[in-house]
Amino acid sequence: MNKKKIINDPVYGFVSIPSAFIFDLVQHPYLQRLRYIKQVSMTHLVYPGALHTRFQHVVGAMHLMSLAIDTLKSKDVEISPEEEEAALAAILLHDIGHGPFSHSLEHTLIEGVSHEMISALLMDKLNEEFEGRLTLAITIFNDQYPRKFFHQLVSSQLDTDRMDYLNRDSFFTGVSEGVISFDRIIKMLHVYNDELVVEAKGIYSVEKFLIARRLMYWQVYLHKTVIGAELMLIKILARAKEISAQGASLFATQALRHFLTNKVDIHNFLEDPVHLTNFMRLDDTDILSAVKEWAFGEDKILRVLCTKLMQRNLLRTELRNASFSEEEVKQVRAKVKAHFGLTEEEVDYFVYTQVVRNSAYDLKQNNIKILNKQGVVQDITEASDLSNLEALAKSVEKYAISYPKEVGLVFGHL
Repeated sequence: MNKKKIINDPVYGFVSIPSAFIFDLVQHPYLQRLRYIKQVSMTHLVYPGALHTRFQHVVGAMHLMSLAIDTLKSKDVEISPEEEEAALAAILLHDIGHGPFSHSLEHTLIEGVSHEMISALLMDKLNEEFEGRLTLAITIFNDQYPRKFFHQLVSSQLDTDRMDYLNRDSFFTGVSEGVISFDRIIKMLHVYNDELVVEAKGIYSVEKFLIARRLMYWQVYLHKTVIGAELMLIKILARAKEISAQGASLFATQALRHFLTNKVDIHNFLEDPVHLTNFMRLDDTDILSAVKEWAFGEDKILRVLCTKLMQRNLLRTELRNASFSEEEVKQVRAKVKAHFGLTEEEVDYFVYTQVVRNSAYDLKQNNIKILNKQGVVQDITEASDLSNLEALAKSVEKYAISYPKEVGLVFGHL
């Protein structure tokens, strides 16, 4: 069988599957499952083109990893065939543990378990299946390999993961502020003392990358309508779990029913492999089919929330720099309670507040290093002449409140 395949990617053009082993990983059911998980969850409700998947993202990130390795080898950085294959496998598998709707439901179905933890468990299972072929990839993924630049290409503040999702999410949303010069950044990569650095000629491309990341968070990932829709989905699953625990029989696929009728947390998840087995049978289609059916169910709260979500009659979300006072929240809750005839506890499903945070650059870990012409390595904030670059490292907080539109405009245009 010919395993040297080419994938036609809308962002990069033709992407090559470099080896038979990588092809076998791509074809594995764990990877193929990512075709049915959207990359940016509910963002399509604001940007209709944002229907791309985690599968597209991991293949794109693998392509960028291949370009980065080619660049480093051209600069006489010694990289063995085993190291190259391991780095490609590590980036290909980095998101394998994502559940339905990616980050949105991360701690809803399984309390206290991150997708990174599930990715690590699945990589161990794959390593057994492939008879130890992934040992080096796992070592790189866990940052236990002495040549640190391999892990930095997989996970850092300037990794192939971030480069792909900014480029890809910008492409599919149509938000041009997210476009980055990924090709120039990759061409400027080098290795110094086994750590990843960027040659000084690439500093402006890196600055643009950091600014693009900040803008994409506010315009796309933390868009007020997106975060409101994601919370609606979280509340829908919470309500479904609540009434299932009370004995209600809800429509659900077998895998979803497992998580509706069992309390799964970090402790029993790790103890009983049946939970992981059921989790790996879940994708967006399980959730979406259930939401469509629950919109016609007996439970009023579930029916109203699911109908609103399916018809894109979303809650109104206000986002501002100052927190909402207790009195403001109380006023909204009272209006919603009266309008829908809810109890005080039931109002929690229709009114929610949250704090969103955005920091484009973290000064405390995995700093982006610039290699100047004198061979001196500096943090990008020191090497840059962009006066507001350090400001990007500050965490910006904004406050959101979501509530049904039917109660009228409470806060005015903010």
